[in-house]
Amino acid sequence: MMPLKATIFKPALNTDAVKPVYVILQCAVAMCFIGHGAFGIITKPIWCNYFAVAGIGKAMAYKLMPVVGMVDILMGISILIYPTRAVTLWLVIWGLITASMRPLSGEPFAEMIERAGNYGAPLALLLLCGFEPSFKSLFTKMKQSASVSVDRLKLVQLALRIAAFLLLTGHGWLNLLHKKGLMGQYNSLGFRQAENVALVNGIVEIAAAVFILVKPNRTLLLVFFIWKVATELLYPQYAAFEWIERGGSYGVLLALWFICAPHTKTVHGAQKSVITS
Repeated sequence: MMPLKATIFKPALNTDAVKPVYVILQCAVAMCFIGHGAFGIITKPIWCNYFAVAGIGKAMAYKLMPVVGMVDILMGISILIYPTRAVTLWLVIWGLITASMRPLSGEPFAEMIERAGNYGAPLALLLLCGFEPSFKSLFTKMKQSASVSVDRLKLVQLALRIAAFLLLTGHGWLNLLHKKGLMGQYNSLGFRQAENVALVNGIVEIAAAVFILVKPNRTLLLVFFIWKVATELLYPQYAAFEWIERGGSYGVLLALWFICAPHTKTVHGAQKSVITS
């Protein structure tokens, strides 16, 4: 019988997860930055607040938005066509920078952690592919490894669990703060007491986030993956772009669903064997 600490904090791994997790994370990262770049191309007004953090005025911000947007789109496409560690690492850093601009511009801190998929998905992809001790490896095509150690897969799983915890906690927190956009969604769906709906959703999401961090459950992960995919379509403006940009959130939850083992096939953290894809 496995010790309680091992079964809770070191969930079993699916030994067949490497290939689907790689593809999911690759697509998720691409979606995130292509969607984000689209907002730069269409010059989303709220971006002016984020440029202001760096001391850039509105006139210059509107000139720079399409440039930043095009770079994001090209980076996202490159992850699909020719993924490199250099670009993936940059997307981790850029995802953190853009997310941190929200609280720095006066928005709630929850906005930053709710976007954990933006930086968590590329980080998990980078961890899955591994680092090589050479400068050249940063710019060579990053491929799915022929073999992945259990230790590395455990690290990927941990990164995904933390990212899932943050994004669900952040979204739940925004519900508790009665974020205007969320209230608008609930009202548009016909709920008469949007505040009560937000309260329930916030508590449920935060509770699920804690559960996923401590001991991820495949059923719970699948439910919240479907929930995120469906609810992100409810944005009143730029619905398609918003949905695409949240690809990191979907990818984190779906990749974690794959990497957590079904009851019929498990590899526990104490094992040191090699997983071959």
